[in-house]
Amino acid sequence: MVHAQKGPLAGPFFLDGRSVPVITAYLFHAGWSDNPALLQANTNKSFQGSILLGMGFTFDSEANDCAANSEVLMHELIAKDSRNTQIIRPFIGWEEVANSPIHAHRRYAIDFFDKPLDEAAAWPDLLEIVRRKVKPERDHQKRDANRDRWWQYAEKRPGLYRSIASCRRVLVTASQAMTQYAFALLPSGMIYSSNLNVFPLESYSAFCTIQCRVHEAWARFQGSTLKDDLAYTPSDCFETYPFTSDFESDPKLESAGQAYHDFRAALMVRNNEGLTKTYNRFHDADERSPDILKLRELHAAMDRAVLDAYGWIDLMPTCEFLLDYEEDEDEDESGGGRRRKKPWRYRWPDDFRDEVLARLLELNRQRAEEERLSGAAAESTASPKRARKVPREKPSDQPEMF
Repeated sequence: MVHAQKGPLAGPFFLDGRSVPVITAYLFHAGWSDNPALLQANTNKSFQGSILLGMGFTFDSEANDCAANSEVLMHELIAKDSRNTQIIRPFIGWEEVANSPIHAHRRYAIDFFDKPLDEAAAWPDLLEIVRRKVKPERDHQKRDANRDRWWQYAEKRPGLYRSIASCRRVLVTASQAMTQYAFALLPSGMIYSSNLNVFPLESYSAFCTIQCRVHEAWARFQGSTLKDDLAYTPSDCFETYPFTSDFESDPKLESAGQAYHDFRAALMVRNNEGLTKTYNRFHDADERSPDILKLRELHAAMDRAVLDAYGWIDLMPTCEFLLDYEEDEDEDESGGGRRRKKPWRYRWPDDFRDEVLARLLELNRQRAEEERLSGAAAESTASPKRARKVPREKPSDQPEMF
């Protein structure tokens, strides 16, 4: 129950049975009430993958769609002309990242990038495949560029590939709704599908910061959802997030992140399970295997390292198996009398999560103000002073607006 009053109101205020100095628009006891600001420090660090707009670009060994090329044909073309390896690159999407224990790609893609048609003609066999399998579909596109440059991807993402050119690996997560919150490190040099968010971050320290519950709480608070699944939207979840100043290189974060990442990777290989199945077990209250218990311990160690990096040593997190929401109807929508699985998650209690979120919101406000002031200071230094405009006096018969 929320009580509201128009106009000033003196305290005390009560939130969840305790006296608090303020109640924000988010029903927190601290922080501010505005939407989190986009932070300049986070610009050009998050990208959506390439939009091919034509599966005829791909070689897929498991495809049932006749429009996709077989991997056998790809090897034949490489054997015929080794220069074709310059244009054929590994292609990966969230399905492989989430389901393969080693995040192995199963597809390759023809990638002429921004080459004009006369340059693309230097690879005649590959260009002919695209002409036969992509161009007919592109001919019906409304967008001129997609029709006219049918041998190129609809969205090539040059900014993405420029930003990761010097990276050995990149951090990725789903750009679509995902059943479990998970990030993975992938090798660079691949074509990343449009259902991936890609970050030019390659350290275990950055992985620790983003995979931990501090950032997950922010992502679930800020991101969108599809049914009960989180959709990690970089503009809301990443660009607004107040990272610690050295989140990409902090030694303690690096150690905690690598310990967690390496154990998780070995666990997935040992069980022949990908990220989704691994985190399904992670959040299963009945799961008591030693490996999952160890993974939970290492996750808590990442959380502790990140909280310490913020200087929040007073916060002592504990995790419980809690429902994300209560369901009025437990029966499975598909019928048959089966009971739907409860949405349990091994997570922080709500009051602890809200404390962390309130601090992050306040930190976002402080960072935004610092960036505003530094930007204003730089502008005043760089720009010559202009004559100050003197406002004209209003006619005496013109009423005040307020």
